[in-house]
Amino acid sequence: MGQPSRSPSRPKVVTVRSPWEVAADELDPPCDEWTEWIEHWVHKMARPTQLRPALDDWLVWLILAGRGFGKTLTGAETLACWAKEGPGHRFAIVGQTFGDARDTMVEGKSGVLSVLPPSALRGGSRESAWNRSLGELFFSNGARAKIFSSEKPGQLRGPEHDKAWVDEPAKFKDAVKGDALDTTWNNLMLGLRSTSTKPQVVVTGTPTACALIRHLLKRPHTVIVRGSTYDNLDNLAESFRDEVLTAYEGTRIGRQELLGEVLDDVEGSLWTLAAVDASRVTAAPSDLVRVTVAIDPAGGSTEQNDETGIVVTAKASDGHGYVLADRSGRYTPNAWARRAMVAYDEFAADRIVAETNFGGDMVVDTLRTAGFKGKVVKVAASRGKRQRAEPVASLYEQGRIHHVGAYPKLEDQMVTWLPESGGSPDRMDALVWGLSDLFLGTALGAAWAQAWGTMADAEPEQGVAVEDAEATVDPPVVPASPVLPRDTLGPLAGLQRRR
Repeated sequence: MGQPSRSPSRPKVVTVRSPWEVAADELDPPCDEWTEWIEHWVHKMARPTQLRPALDDWLVWLILAGRGFGKTLTGAETLACWAKEGPGHRFAIVGQTFGDARDTMVEGKSGVLSVLPPSALRGGSRESAWNRSLGELFFSNGARAKIFSSEKPGQLRGPEHDKAWVDEPAKFKDAVKGDALDTTWNNLMLGLRSTSTKPQVVVTGTPTACALIRHLLKRPHTVIVRGSTYDNLDNLAESFRDEVLTAYEGTRIGRQELLGEVLDDVEGSLWTLAAVDASRVTAAPSDLVRVTVAIDPAGGSTEQNDETGIVVTAKASDGHGYVLADRSGRYTPNAWARRAMVAYDEFAADRIVAETNFGGDMVVDTLRTAGFKGKVVKVAASRGKRQRAEPVASLYEQGRIHHVGAYPKLEDQMVTWLPESGGSPDRMDALVWGLSDLFLGTALGAAWAQAWGTMADAEPEQGVAVEDAEATVDPPVVPASPVLPRDTLGPLAGLQRRR
């Protein structure tokens, strides 16, 4: 067979441009792709509070705003602009951990890579420009950025940078030290000594009352921008609006998480939000040795009654505790019993711990009527809540209790409750009973068992095993110290999960 015929080639089209068009381009050359992306951000996407301060005499641009404001996108776009303006410059990207900086600040949906066209990257592609294992990003004009984290502040001591982007500084491992020598922030600032450009740092984060945030708010040459979730509400997913606003609106912590306010600690409170935040995690470990569902029942289900506190807590093999869920709310007795049973099954719990100061055996009877067949521990107390809460608060101060995610209403009660107030915060009560059962119960030996009352298995009634803690005793008073005696908290590793 012969070769297939080729279609005749088309004549080349030559565009003839006038001298005036050529001269106009020389005076105002057309934008390259990278510049077009930046101009789209500046002129069409960004709100005024997301654009760099007009005056250039600032050292730190501090953006403290609520969730969903667009902080990450603002930081990423700012870094992209700096890289375009500074061929060959070096930039630091600093996060709480290496993984946070990589996954959110660089690779995230609003990270640096998301705001750069291929032409801005070395080699024209992500593969040739981004080394995710080393955390290094190379731009097409010779500029480069590298990830650093608060896990290894010493790595910032040597390198010299022109500018930097810092995200969530309140979560830094050393945020409580502020600007002390050899901290993450201190080492970063000492490395901003370039003479080729004006050193500057954009800082993005949700405000938390810690030493580092307070230092940034007070330092000279800092431009402070505040914003709220509501500023960007039109661009947020419906599910985000429903979940976040429902959880935080009307709470004190919502002023921080939604409105971007820096909240001062309540003087006299046993807990601080900074301490809770410092130990917060995104997931519980797989080696949980014991899980408890704690109930603090209310006297009714009307708006005038307290809520029924239902909190799920757990202890892992390393002796640390985890708050897994807060299922509290205003329920009828049958509804809270079923709610607790669902949590019991969902988290494969070992027992339900129920306060019986109100209603006595009503709690067990309600669970039995609802069909619960597992173990119930009845607890009651006659002395004040301070004596019950202080040992648990001390565990928080030691960094041994971790909230898996955020529980705004529970945490609101924790950080605002004053022992002398006489109030009865339901969610906090359930938390204290749950963690007390895990850490301050029979596993600690005779001293704590004596303090809390005799806890012995009674005859199961219709399939429900009941353990009683006598209502006439309370745990011993433990000073609110960040360290409890070793013999008080030591024997934790020996607990085995019972199913």
